[in-house]
Amino acid sequence: MKIMKSEPKERTIDENTRLFLLAGPIFVELLLNILIHNADTVMLGRFSPVAVGAVGNANQIMFLFIVMFNVIATATNVIVAQYLGAKQLDKMNQIYTLSFVVNLVIGIALSAFLYFVGPFLFRLLKVPEEMMPDCVAYTKIVGACLFLQAGFNVMVQILRCNGYTKVGMYISICVNLLNILGNWLFLYGPWKVLGLGVKGAAISTSFARVVALAAAIIIFYILKIGKLSLKTLRPFPFNLLWKELKIGLPTAGENMAYSLAQTILFSFINPMGAAAVNAKVMAQSLMNLNVAFSNSVAMSTQIITGHLIGAEKEDAAYRRVMRSLLMTLPVTLVLASTNCFLSPWSLKLFGADAEVIRLARQVMIVGIFMELGRTTNLIVVGSLKAAGDYIFPVVIGMISMWIIGISVGYTGGVIFGLGAAGVFMGTMADECIRGFIVVGRWIGGKWRNKSVVEK
Repeated sequence: MKIMKSEPKERTIDENTRLFLLAGPIFVELLLNILIHNADTVMLGRFSPVAVGAVGNANQIMFLFIVMFNVIATATNVIVAQYLGAKQLDKMNQIYTLSFVVNLVIGIALSAFLYFVGPFLFRLLKVPEEMMPDCVAYTKIVGACLFLQAGFNVMVQILRCNGYTKVGMYISICVNLLNILGNWLFLYGPWKVLGLGVKGAAISTSFARVVALAAAIIIFYILKIGKLSLKTLRPFPFNLLWKELKIGLPTAGENMAYSLAQTILFSFINPMGAAAVNAKVMAQSLMNLNVAFSNSVAMSTQIITGHLIGAEKEDAAYRRVMRSLLMTLPVTLVLASTNCFLSPWSLKLFGADAEVIRLARQVMIVGIFMELGRTTNLIVVGSLKAAGDYIFPVVIGMISMWIIGISVGYTGGVIFGLGAAGVFMGTMADECIRGFIVVGRWIGGKWRNKSVVEK
């Protein structure tokens, strides 16, 4: 009797795909990532208030570098989704390999740069002197291993575009539990005697990223999605790389502009003292809970839009995006308002004192209005990119972030003396104004006929 070799079940994504079939697992994954970040903040806050601000500043810089990893990761999302939608499967292994290898090389180069240049960057950020030692120590360990995140970002995008959104969720559950355990061991458990403190938390985070990347690669092969082979890069596919860079560089440019603008806004807060810094870090940790839902909807909508554009179903893509937006905005408003209302109690979990709670709550009130703009941008801008319209969001983003965001933030926080909340008004103004503009772009249909797939 001949035994048939089992093949993976083909997953079709089209206009009939239920949004929450994709968004549900992504939401759980994002929520878990946010909760683990908040757990880090809680554990560090109870270990040392100085450590919270130090790690917050370190992460602000590292987010800049993670954005650079998304040059290829974001392009992978768009290209894989469109090629799968167009049923052009013969190039998939080449796309997978090229994306993974190039992003890993970029990650290694940027990790080395961050390791050596990090302390200088913190001086430019005006990090308080009492936070500087922990800030540098954390960055040298986590930053040196940041290339692992570059590889993981690509693998997760590949898995999601093939319909396996639950994989990221399962990996997040395991890795987050591992990270919490590591933090406890170094900060409060038997390894506390080593006296590593923030360095121990950095080691825990780095080890968790090793496990995450290894798990993503192993599952990629178990599910028989494809293979990573350098042979597929002979001769080297310069045309494909150029296509990825044409999509990824503008997209990353927008994200880089946002992260740099946020870094500059953070530098306005640093001179205001440790209470203001900790208030911003803790408020941001809570506000990240708001974005988990909208971001999961945005990512799922982007994947479906890419498949529909590849299949030349632009009208279906238009309807899907508008439906996602109208459904998500009311939910976001309720989540942000509830989060703000509960903040006087939830902030106490971070070990915040009365002054930090007062300042953080002011930031979160501004955040209610900011979330409406951010949700709009996440959904519509992601869909514009999925359709191949990746230049417009960059241009609008840079104008809005740097002219509106920074100027409003400096005016409100520094000139008018409204503190961290005044600085955060810059982010609110940027997100809301940019949201109106990109919705007009989507309704106007300028994104049509910009597919990257050769017909």
